[in-house]
This record gives sequence, C-alpha cells and structure tokens, in this order.
Amino acid sequence: MKVSGFTFIRNAVKNDYPVVQAITSILPLCDEFIVVVGNSDDGTRQLIEDIASPKIKIIDSVWDDSLKEGGKVFAVETDKAFAAISPDADWAFYIQGDELVHEKYHDLIKKEMELTANNPKIEGLLFKYVHFYGSYDYYGDSRRWYRREIRLLKNIKGIKAYRDAQGFRLDDRKIRVKLIDAYVYHYGWAKPQKGLNNKIRNFNRFYHDDEWVNQNLPETYEFDYGNADRLVKFTGTHPAVMQKRINATNWNIDFGTKPLQRSMDFRRKALQKIEDWTGWRIGEYKNYKIVAR
Repeated sequence: MKVSGFTFIRNAVKNDYPVVQAITSILPLCDEFIVVVGNSDDGTRQLIEDIASPKIKIIDSVWDDSLKEGGKVFAVETDKAFAAISPDADWAFYIQGDELVHEKYHDLIKKEMELTANNPKIEGLLFKYVHFYGSYDYYGDSRRWYRREIRLLKNIKGIKAYRDAQGFRLDDRKIRVKLIDAYVYHYGWAKPQKGLNNKIRNFNRFYHDDEWVNQNLPETYEFDYGNADRLVKFTGTHPAVMQKRINATNWNIDFGTKPLQRSMDFRRKALQKIEDWTGWRIGEYKNYKIVAR
C-alpha cells in the first residue's frame, strides 16, 4: 500500500501557518509528500526545504490572484498537488497548512486504509475535527464549526478539490466515505488578537477585491471573539510536533466565564440543544456521502 501526502502553501511565515508541523504530523504515514509552494516573499520555500525529508517533493507555483470567487485559487493549488502524486499511489493524504493529526491516531488510520483499500464502495476516509479558537486551550463546539471532512482519498481519476478546497468531489458528485474515529486538529484560529486581525484581512483577499477588504476590514479592524458561539476547555494533549510551538506562545485568554457567546440567538441555541441531546445536527452541510462507519 502506497500513500502520498499532498498540500499547498504560500507565505506561511507571514501568515503564521504551522505548515511544517502539519506536514510532519502525517509524514510517518506517507511514502512521499507533494508540497505546492506558491509565490512567497517570506522564506516559505526554505521552510519546507528545511524539513529535510527525502519523501518531500516541492513544486513551485504562481497563484492566479484574480480567482476571487469562493476562494477558488485554493482549489486550483490543491488540484496541482493532487495531480502530482505518484500514479501508483493507493491513497492520497491531504492536509492543510493549519491542520495536524495527532500521532495517537496513526495506527488507527493505517488500519482503516488497509481495511478499505480494496473496497470499491469506499472512495475516501472522513475525519472528525477539533477547531482550536483564540488559544490552544479552547475549541469551538457549536453548529458554526464543521464537524467532519475528507482527508484521505483513493487515487481515483476525476477527484477534484471542491469550492475553496475544504473538501473534494468525484466527477462533480459527493465522494463515498467511511467515517473513522480519528481527528484533525485545526489551529487556524489559535492566534492572539493581532494574528486574528491579520488572518481575517489576508484571508478575505482571496475571496474579495481590495476595495471590499478596505471597506469592510479596515486597518483598525479588531477580531470579535464572540463569533465562536460556544467554547469548551481542551483537556487532551496536542500532537508532539506542535508542542514546541505551543510552549513558545505568550498570550493567555480565559474563556472560562463565557461558555456560550452572545451571538448565539434563540434559534441557534435550540438547534444546538437538539444536537447535544441527540447527536443530530439539523440542516448540516455535508460535502460527502457516508456509506460506512
């Protein structure tokens, strides 16, 4: 069984992406790893080179910054990486620059790949998510946060990144997946206030033109922590490759007195209660079709 990892990245230093940790968190499961590095001005390519793994293959890319609609440029760059994996790869393991997989899930993931490799009804493996928010000590736990996404794909011709590459489609249909009991740790929102201010402004430049950004997100913009809806204290452990980065942080936010944020209106509170009681998320967006658990 051959496994190819793949990702894309641009200006990881400037945007404070833990991309080195993201790649190395799944590198032990991969036989090769494709990294499409976009035109950066902050040493991102050197950052990837310094991982110094013979498994890693870097492909240089120039982003088409005119692709603003729905963050399409992210899908284009993801497709470049997926297209570059070895033709004989059985599985393709996708990771984004702010996502990590805890090493405690490695054995389970490998077992699930082996179990489903020859099952034509299963085209991908669906992961659960933990979205860290504001710090490494809290995570978002509400309908606002997507619960699952495909991160392991069989090497099937016709698979393409969908919309802004949060997920994938096969010949424009939903991919048939098995839901596995492994989590992706998403650190994109685990930043101090200044970092989140920059994240929102920079991220929206790939969805809107400069005029929109300057009108809606001026230099004086300050991130509203209330958008999380509900936060929960994280009591587990972080991936080992992330620990040095976490130890070096110097900000602390105590959300303990705000378990339910002010932006959750009555309707959302009611829907959240139903989910808490039953596990059913009414109206959940699913860019996949679960055929096995």
